[in-house]
Amino acid sequence: MIIRQANEDDWDHIFPFFSVIVDAGETYAYPQGPSKEIAHSLWMVQPPGFTVVAEKEGVVLGSATMGPNRPGRGAHVATASFMVSPDHQGHGVGTALGKYVVNWARENGFHSIQFNAVVATNHAAVHLWQSLGFEILATVPEAFDHPDHGLVGLHVMYLSL
Repeated sequence: MIIRQANEDDWDHIFPFFSVIVDAGETYAYPQGPSKEIAHSLWMVQPPGFTVVAEKEGVVLGSATMGPNRPGRGAHVATASFMVSPDHQGHGVGTALGKYVVNWARENGFHSIQFNAVVATNHAAVHLWQSLGFEILATVPEAFDHPDHGLVGLHVMYLSL
């Protein structure tokens, strides 16, 4: 598996799993059923951030976005978002993307990484981020409307670099 910066040709491979994940409504607060153009604007971030893909033998397995969490005086803190194609979950793609983002943030001089909204019922993601050293700073109660569990918390997670 390689991780590389995404290009416009990759969007046709990212959008199908982006749509499935967003429409499931379990992990992202994006509106359901976004058009390909709206989804593109949400995921294919502009500088100073950027988007990467994890790929193996020409197949896009997952993707991540990364960049400053806030502009200006908050730009020393990175943030990121991750999606792994449901067909490739459970095979280390998320871990590889997570490690990539942590290394990228270190190499680019960020002080820390903050995830603003990790759904509390997304146990695989919470476990992954904790295994990479992130801690839960706070949980905003009932901040996410989960399709199966109703109103659940959103974790703010943090890693000092």
